[in-house]
Amino acid sequence: MVFATVVRWAAKKGKPKMKPIELTSPPEQTLSISRAIFDVVKEHGPLTISDTWDHVKEMGLRGLTSKRQMKIMLRWMRERQKLRQICCHNGPHKQFLYTTWFTNPKNMPSPSRNRKVEPKP
Repeated sequence: MVFATVVRWAAKKGKPKMKPIELTSPPEQTLSISRAIFDVVKEHGPLTISDTWDHVKEMGLRGLTSKRQMKIMLRWMRERQKLRQICCHNGPHKQFLYTTWFTNPKNMPSPSRNRKVEPKP
Protein backbone atom coordinates (compact mmCIF):
# COMPACT_ATOMS: atom_id res chain seq x y z
CA MET A 1 0.00 0.00 0.00
CA VAL A 2 2.66 2.52 1.00
CA PHE A 3 4.97 1.44 -1.81
CA ALA A 4 2.23 2.02 -4.41
CA THR A 5 1.58 5.50 -3.03
CA VAL A 6 5.28 6.38 -3.24
CA VAL A 7 5.46 5.10 -6.82
CA ARG A 8 2.43 7.18 -7.86
CA TRP A 9 3.87 10.25 -6.15
CA ALA A 10 7.28 9.81 -7.81
CA ALA A 11 5.70 9.31 -11.25
CA LYS A 12 3.93 12.68 -11.22
CA LYS A 13 5.42 15.44 -13.29
CA GLY A 14 5.64 18.96 -12.00
CA LYS A 15 3.79 21.86 -13.50
CA PRO A 16 5.75 23.30 -16.44
CA LYS A 17 7.17 26.78 -15.94
CA MET A 18 5.52 29.45 -18.03
CA LYS A 19 7.80 31.83 -19.83
CA PRO A 20 7.43 35.53 -19.05
CA ILE A 21 5.10 37.58 -21.21
CA GLU A 22 6.74 39.64 -23.92
CA LEU A 23 4.55 42.55 -24.96
CA THR A 24 4.63 43.67 -28.57
CA SER A 25 3.53 47.25 -27.98
CA PRO A 26 6.10 50.07 -27.62
CA PRO A 27 7.29 50.76 -24.05
CA GLU A 28 5.62 54.19 -23.91
CA GLN A 29 2.27 52.70 -24.86
CA THR A 30 2.71 49.81 -22.42
CA LEU A 31 3.46 52.29 -19.64
CA SER A 32 0.39 54.43 -20.35
CA ILE A 33 -1.95 51.41 -20.60
CA SER A 34 -0.61 49.79 -17.42
CA ARG A 35 -0.85 53.08 -15.54
CA ALA A 36 -4.47 53.54 -16.66
CA ILE A 37 -5.43 49.99 -15.68
CA PHE A 38 -3.72 50.40 -12.31
CA ASP A 39 -5.62 53.65 -11.69
CA VAL A 40 -8.94 51.97 -12.56
CA VAL A 41 -8.28 49.06 -10.19
CA LYS A 42 -7.05 51.38 -7.46
CA GLU A 43 -10.05 53.72 -7.74
CA HIS A 44 -12.87 51.18 -8.11
CA GLY A 45 -11.59 48.52 -5.72
CA PRO A 46 -11.25 44.80 -6.39
CA LEU A 47 -12.59 44.16 -9.90
CA THR A 48 -13.28 41.20 -12.11
CA ILE A 49 -11.93 41.17 -15.66
CA SER A 50 -15.36 42.14 -17.04
CA ASP A 51 -15.73 45.07 -14.66
CA THR A 52 -12.20 46.25 -15.44
CA TRP A 53 -12.94 46.08 -19.17
CA ASP A 54 -16.13 48.14 -18.69
CA HIS A 55 -14.23 50.87 -16.82
CA VAL A 56 -11.36 50.90 -19.32
CA LYS A 57 -13.79 51.18 -22.26
CA GLU A 58 -15.35 54.23 -20.60
CA MET A 59 -11.90 55.83 -20.39
CA GLY A 60 -11.31 55.28 -24.11
CA LEU A 61 -7.63 54.29 -24.17
CA ARG A 62 -6.15 54.46 -27.66
CA GLY A 63 -3.62 51.66 -27.33
CA LEU A 64 -5.99 49.10 -25.82
CA THR A 65 -8.03 47.54 -28.61
CA SER A 66 -9.51 44.37 -27.15
CA LYS A 67 -10.42 42.58 -23.95
CA ARG A 68 -7.88 39.89 -24.84
CA GLN A 69 -5.10 42.48 -24.94
CA MET A 70 -6.25 43.83 -21.58
CA LYS A 71 -6.13 40.32 -20.07
CA ILE A 72 -2.57 39.92 -21.33
CA MET A 73 -1.70 43.29 -19.77
CA LEU A 74 -3.27 42.21 -16.46
CA ARG A 75 -1.19 39.03 -16.46
CA TRP A 76 1.93 41.04 -17.31
CA MET A 77 1.18 43.41 -14.43
CA ARG A 78 0.67 40.45 -12.10
CA GLU A 79 4.08 39.05 -13.09
CA ARG A 80 5.72 42.35 -12.21
CA GLN A 81 3.75 42.56 -8.94
CA LYS A 82 1.87 45.71 -9.83
CA LEU A 83 -1.47 43.94 -9.27
CA ARG A 84 -2.50 40.80 -7.48
CA GLN A 85 -5.32 38.36 -8.01
CA ILE A 86 -7.50 37.20 -5.14
CA CYS A 87 -10.23 34.59 -5.02
CA CYS A 88 -13.57 35.51 -3.46
CA HIS A 89 -15.71 32.53 -2.43
CA ASN A 90 -19.43 33.22 -2.51
CA GLY A 91 -21.08 29.95 -1.58
CA PRO A 92 -20.34 27.40 -4.30
CA HIS A 93 -19.13 30.14 -6.68
CA LYS A 94 -15.61 31.47 -7.05
CA GLN A 95 -14.82 34.92 -8.29
CA PHE A 96 -11.31 36.06 -9.17
CA LEU A 97 -10.68 39.73 -8.52
CA TYR A 98 -7.76 41.98 -9.41
CA THR A 99 -6.60 44.43 -6.79
CA THR A 100 -3.56 46.48 -5.86
CA TRP A 101 -1.09 45.12 -3.37
CA PHE A 102 -2.25 47.64 -0.77
CA THR A 103 -5.91 46.59 -0.65
CA ASN A 104 -6.85 44.55 2.39
CA PRO A 105 -8.95 41.53 1.25
CA LYS A 106 -10.95 41.66 4.50
CA ASN A 107 -12.28 45.12 3.60
CA MET A 108 -13.50 44.04 0.16
CA PRO A 109 -16.92 45.14 -1.02
CA SER A 110 -19.63 42.63 -1.79
CA PRO A 111 -19.25 40.52 -4.97
CA SER A 112 -19.63 41.98 -8.43
CA ARG A 113 -22.66 44.06 -9.27
CA ASN A 114 -23.38 41.84 -12.29
CA ARG A 115 -23.70 38.51 -10.48
CA LYS A 116 -26.34 38.06 -7.83
CA VAL A 117 -26.57 34.77 -6.01
CA GLU A 118 -29.99 34.08 -4.59
CA PRO A 119 -30.31 31.96 -1.47
CA LYS A 120 -32.01 28.59 -1.83
CA PRO A 121 -35.40 28.35 -0.07
